[in-house]
Amino acid sequence: MRRLLLLAFLSAGCFVRAQYGTNCEIRQFKLNAINPGIEYEMALGVNSTLDIRVAYQAALEPASSQPLEDFDFFPAMTVQNRYYHNLNSRERRRRSIYGNSGNYIAPTAAIFSPGDRLVEGQIVDGIHGYGGLVYGVQRSYDSGFSFSIDGGAGYYMGPFKGSVQPVVNLSIGWIISEKRWCVGL
Repeated sequence: MRRLLLLAFLSAGCFVRAQYGTNCEIRQFKLNAINPGIEYEMALGVNSTLDIRVAYQAALEPASSQPLEDFDFFPAMTVQNRYYHNLNSRERRRRSIYGNSGNYIAPTAAIFSPGDRLVEGQIVDGIHGYGGLVYGVQRSYDSGFSFSIDGGAGYYMGPFKGSVQPVVNLSIGWIISEKRWCVGL
């Protein structure tokens, strides 16, 4: 399974192009209000970005016997290589692509560092994480308000038996700093 995750991340490079284009923002910082934290998104190519989020976020408890019913808040770092597949068509239809407003597919990985915790009468210690693939929607507005939601599946691993579980990320917040797109940077 680890080889499959490695293959997924390495194949994500096929979405990356060697030049900056006119679609993605060069870089932007966002504050997340729902899962308190900060997010940084930078352009990798014409329609591709690297999104890094450090937050205190809601997540399922994969060490539980019923992880889909057991949620908690954990400090986490999430990394996504987003490929926005509809920025050109949105621009042709005169829809805004400000702040990378578009739909994307992304390999994703997250690391959670919850520390010691009691799950079903047993102490669980150490970090856990997942790697997987998600499909998402991101919209940003001129006021700076931004939201994104994505969902998919990921392989969870850590101090418990690994398994494939659903992945859902929600980000609602504000763009606090940006560098608009320009050719040649």
